[in-house]
Amino acid sequence: MSNAVKVNEYLDKAGVFYFLTTDGDQPKGRPFGLHLVYNDKVYFGCGTFKNVFKQLTANPKVEVLAVAGNEFMRYDGTVVVDKDPELLAAVWAAAPHLQKVYESNGWEMGLFYLENGHAEIRGMMDLIEEFDV
Repeated sequence: MSNAVKVNEYLDKAGVFYFLTTDGDQPKGRPFGLHLVYNDKVYFGCGTFKNVFKQLTANPKVEVLAVAGNEFMRYDGTVVVDKDPELLAAVWAAAPHLQKVYESNGWEMGLFYLENGHAEIRGMMDLIEEFDV
């Protein structure tokens, strides 16, 4: 199993995870749910009209925090936006309800992955696993 698949499976296990950015010098976090593996990269997506998208393009150093039971995963890296139409088609196939909402409102989905990613899976007092993605 690749490390990208390992991260994706942990995100599946957590369900909702938190995406952490900065707005100037102010930290910002919000729940996310959209993720998938494509070409052995973990992709995320959100509307290009949202503040989070503006924040992650202004400062592409971000962290994802996911909690599952008594463990948590931190996954950080540098955002790379990907406008591949085949990737977008894969997202719409995985989440047709989102496609309907975005297309009916004329919104654009911004898709991205983390370059130079690093993940840690931890218990409250110990490091369980650490790897680059």
